Amino acid sequence: MKRILLFLATNLAILLVLSIIVRLFGLDAYLARAGTNLGSLLVLAAIFGFGGSFISLLISKWIAKRTMGVRVIEQPTSAAEQWLIATVRAHAQAAGIGMPEVGVFQSPAPNAFATGPRRDSALVAVSTGLLQRMSDDEVRAVLGHEITHVANGDMVTLTLIQGVVNTFVIFLSYIIGNIVDRAVLGNREGRGLAYTVTVILTQLVLGIFASMIVMAFSRRREFRADRGGAHLAGRENMIAALERLKTAQQPLPSSQFAAFGITGGGARGLRRLLLSHPPLDERIAALRAAT
Repeated sequence: MKRILLFLATNLAILLVLSIIVRLFGLDAYLARAGTNLGSLLVLAAIFGFGGSFISLLISKWIAKRTMGVRVIEQPTSAAEQWLIATVRAHAQAAGIGMPEVGVFQSPAPNAFATGPRRDSALVAVSTGLLQRMSDDEVRAVLGHEITHVANGDMVTLTLIQGVVNTFVIFLSYIIGNIVDRAVLGNREGRGLAYTVTVILTQLVLGIFASMIVMAFSRRREFRADRGGAHLAGRENMIAALERLKTAQQPLPSSQFAAFGITGGGARGLRRLLLSHPPLDERIAALRAAT
């Protein structure tokens, strides 16, 4: 269930803070009164919905460095770090993007992720386990996968999608809150306890369904990133890297960046709808079937 948080777990925290601010400054009363003015309500919902997503995106590199202990390589101190920098630079040039920051974080599991507000201002980080347990060709493929995420603008697109679903979650929750408080309980002010409880519960329920939409996009972009990694580093190397990941399939130490990692856990049934990554076997099969 941690997959629900995505890379935008920070987004949820920001939305919570914004909700508190709304309450403290009495903006919730205005929203309640605006319940009959759907245009005004939708605009305000969009401000808060997109606001949380874009703030999360803007501080994503800062959050990654601090929550996951990413050490950015500013001056390579070993041959391995020099190779890592040179490989990322070559991929970035081939993909037509600016040179990302390159970092390493401590984790025995092989994994990597990319984040950042823009294609030319990204961070690509790899785990110590990935460097220790994969061959150079496999690491090169993983880096190609992450660079493809950056080149495709996946971080920005995911943020936009999250902003859209946030907007409608907020919008619909206030509408339902007003309906329950006014129509069911007859509270004409629209600010009763039933209103507050209904809004919170509705946001939680709709938030889960919204996460399914975002996760569906996340799974699709993994196939595209795999193809990009295969293009940059060779299809067999990309397949070999995914095969290697099957032996140690673990999520990133910080679930906030799960959606941007190279791998994720597996699940079946309804839980599959909340996965940020398709099963590795499906990704491998897709690469093998590619012409």
